[in-house]
Amino acid sequence: MTDRPEVTFVGTATTVLRIGGFTLLTDPNFLHRGQRAYLGKGLWSRRRTDPALTIAQLPTLDAVVLSHLHGDHFDRVARRELDHGLPIVTTPSAGRKLRRWGFDAAEGLATWQSRELRRDGTTLRLTALPGQHGPGALDRLLPDVMGTMVDLEHAGERRFRLYVTGDTLRRPQLAEIPRRYPDIDAMLIHLGGTRIAGILLTMDAKQGADLVELIRPKLTVPIHYDDYPVFRSPLRHFVEEARRRGLVSTVRTIARGETVPLTS
Repeated sequence: MTDRPEVTFVGTATTVLRIGGFTLLTDPNFLHRGQRAYLGKGLWSRRRTDPALTIAQLPTLDAVVLSHLHGDHFDRVARRELDHGLPIVTTPSAGRKLRRWGFDAAEGLATWQSRELRRDGTTLRLTALPGQHGPGALDRLLPDVMGTMVDLEHAGERRFRLYVTGDTLRRPQLAEIPRRYPDIDAMLIHLGGTRIAGILLTMDAKQGADLVELIRPKLTVPIHYDDYPVFRSPLRHFVEEARRRGLVSTVRTIARGETVPLTS
């Protein structure tokens, strides 16, 4: 087992992950530029960019990892065109809705619960991690969100560990993640500083840098930062903040359509 873990950035929080012979799709958003994503509570946002791939162009997938059920993370194109038999690992509330939509293999995980994929002596373990989409009581009005830890093991030995943050703010409960999961090789961090009615709903540059300092991954790859007008904190702000704090050497930016290794 020599293949290096790698990520292809499709756009928003949509990526294709190739890890130890397994292929995962994260947060499928395949709307095109000018089409609107439904954000709930009567709110819409019009996409500024095109996805780098269509669903028909995706490789064969082993599973989908869905941080939460918002229209910029699982859209009407995904609902219509994804294989309804694909395993989807997500939150319990999203899992219930997806099964009502005919995705019979959708599975909702409680925080710290895991789902395993196995092949030829190799295990890919997906563990739901804490996340909080909104501040305080407002969070109850938003979909439940989870991060995901992706652990690759071969012959009982851990080979690689990836943290996908999901659309979370920097909150105290995230401190439990590095206590339970030290030695994180890479982190896919959802940024953008999403603001609706002036309220911050995803990490901006400062919160993102705070999380890098907390998690201390060997490599950080920022995603989810410029596809919709509600994203108010551009990628350059995060890179500048990482440079100011002496973290920039561990940050690897990625363009839509680009594939980069997840090892430094």
